[in-house]
Amino acid sequence: MLENDDQEIMDRLAQIEQILKDVQSRIPDLEGLAVVTRDGLPIASALYTNTDEDRISAMTAASLSLSERVVVELERGIMEQVIITGSNGIVIIRDSGEHAVLVGIARANAKLGLILLDMKRAAKKLAAMI
Repeated sequence: MLENDDQEIMDRLAQIEQILKDVQSRIPDLEGLAVVTRDGLPIASALYTNTDEDRISAMTAASLSLSERVVVELERGIMEQVIITGSNGIVIIRDSGEHAVLVGIARANAKLGLILLDMKRAAKKLAAMI
């Protein structure tokens, strides 16, 4: 039997995974979502691509670090999100509180406004949990 702390962690992880699944169910153009620490460690993911969650986490941390520095150096306030567009798709990194970020991987022709809105809402929920 798991101790209370272990059970709490498992319950919270299940809640995080459910938030990711809910967002993906509303937005079919999302190929994956992940919650990662600012240090680059995976917390939870729902990936439809063949991309390794450890790789996504590490690349996210590197992108996040640079983006936060750019925002600070250019006096643009606090970094909220990073949008990277490529010829085959979009990657969105959304601030999700002090300890984590939400990463979305979308198709190139995805409806970006809808994705950004849903990710913002999910990030708020996650920030309260992590």
